[in-house]
Amino acid sequence: MKIKILYLIFFSLLFPSVQQEAYSAKKTKAEKLTERLRKIQKKGYMYGHQDDTFYGITWDWDLNRSDTYELVGDYPAVMGFDIGGIEMGDEKNLDSVPFIRIRKEIVRHHEKGGIVTISWHPHNPLLGTTAWIEKDTTAYAQAIVSLRALRQDNVISLIKDPKSTVRSVLPGGTAHESFRVWMERVGAFLLSLKDKDGEQVPLIFRPWHENNGSWFWWGQDNCSDGEFKALWNMLQDYVSSILPDNIIWCYSPNLYGGWNEKDFMRRYPGDDRVTLIGEDAYQWGGEEDFKRQLTADLDFISSFAQKHDKMIAMTECGYQNSPDPTWWTRVLKPVVEKYPVCYLLPWRNYSKDHFGASKDAKTAKDFKEWYKDKRFLFLRDIK
Repeated sequence: MKIKILYLIFFSLLFPSVQQEAYSAKKTKAEKLTERLRKIQKKGYMYGHQDDTFYGITWDWDLNRSDTYELVGDYPAVMGFDIGGIEMGDEKNLDSVPFIRIRKEIVRHHEKGGIVTISWHPHNPLLGTTAWIEKDTTAYAQAIVSLRALRQDNVISLIKDPKSTVRSVLPGGTAHESFRVWMERVGAFLLSLKDKDGEQVPLIFRPWHENNGSWFWWGQDNCSDGEFKALWNMLQDYVSSILPDNIIWCYSPNLYGGWNEKDFMRRYPGDDRVTLIGEDAYQWGGEEDFKRQLTADLDFISSFAQKHDKMIAMTECGYQNSPDPTWWTRVLKPVVEKYPVCYLLPWRNYSKDHFGASKDAKTAKDFKEWYKDKRFLFLRDIK
């Protein structure tokens, strides 16, 4: 009788473990990455950096270098990469980083235990110009001279209707078929991101960012809310059709300073299409104004995320060229640590135009102080 009881107790304890392992095995890479992010979020908030291993304030393209590592002896937990230019069939992205190198660094960071996030600044599909919009429409007419491949009727239609770019790439639009080729090139690159075992790299994909501003062709004044959502859905549906299991989708508007439910929902793609809600928040003006706007936005976004079962992040941030030597611990840290931010990602360090931590920045000593905080997480902390 005792043996039988022990036998039953043993299997009652074993079965949940076996059941849990089977359940876990069925989860997609995206679901596993989501769970991992939620667990990390309970431990603290991660440091991220754009293009961390490509160049720094005083160096370019050296292998095995990182401004973050050279300052604190560890790599960012999150690394950001941009694939703007892939749609044109270019060998390098919009920041002159070879796509071969981008692919290698993405896989390398993943295999070291890091988390990858990818953004995309596609060219203007009507003009072939960059993702950025000129406010003066006469600049479009002048583009004909400098870009011979432009069709004159595209330029004329854009001058008559500045909102025609997004409309042109949607089904039925004049640029829809060519934009499908662009999406196929994005998909092909994402498909190529495989580790040494041939497994797809799980990643955070963050397209159409800062859409509440109007400096990109998909921005607030350059398409209707309905057209923006249709653009989001079209790209997501295509990418998901070929990569359904390994991508977390991140929606990241720009610093607003006063989000409310009505304004935020205007372009929010929907709970079924978003896992991570980000915000791009740079200090461009005064310190107090920046802190006020960031606090207001994180108040709203963290509350919204909790109601909708989402995570939040500062998907881009920084203070250009570090003019304030105590900015990290005195300005950013006190705001960020009040909220369940998954990670914060300063933009790239490149020559004199830098945003992230570096031993060559005025903020080096200050950042090292923040690094001592056990809730501030780097690569070794999340392995």
